[in-house]
Amino acid sequence: MIIPDPDLAGDLRLSAGPFELTPLERADAPDILAEFSDPRVVEWMDIEPLRIIEEAEAIVDWALGQRALGAGARWAIRERASGAFVGTCGFNRIVLERGRRGEIAYDLNVAWQGRGAMSVALPAVIDFGRLRLALHRLEALVTPGNHRSCALLERHGFVREGVLAGYGFWKGRHFDQIIYGLTSP
Repeated sequence: MIIPDPDLAGDLRLSAGPFELTPLERADAPDILAEFSDPRVVEWMDIEPLRIIEEAEAIVDWALGQRALGAGARWAIRERASGAFVGTCGFNRIVLERGRRGEIAYDLNVAWQGRGAMSVALPAVIDFGRLRLALHRLEALVTPGNHRSCALLERHGFVREGVLAGYGFWKGRHFDQIIYGLTSP
């Protein structure tokens, strides 16, 4: 059976409890700048704290480019009642050939960390990957020491598969990455 390529051009809005997830767009850049300028947010990420709006716009442009290629999808998470920007989540990479897999990534504004927001939003993204994109495998990379991220993934059925030694290089040094996987039955 041939599974069609995902259509990432259509309406990608998702609902998750009190949150609405909408595809990142240029208008989200000020919120991205505010979130990613906080060193606590980017502590485990492959970027330095953002300083200027152009850096946030570049992140949004990257996400838009991934979507246009059918290679990724990234959502802004907002609280429906207030419109408050909570964070982002999505697929940094979608690989269809020889695998049908997607790499999930996420982040939260400091004001929302530890409040269960990602536990509510992440299942919507997992369902999108499995149902709409027909992905067989979902995976996530976590920098060692980010215990909250590991716990989140494990609560949602991801299995720690191992450590990729020296997998990434950012902030002037090499970092190991813990790989988590979740496969469809």
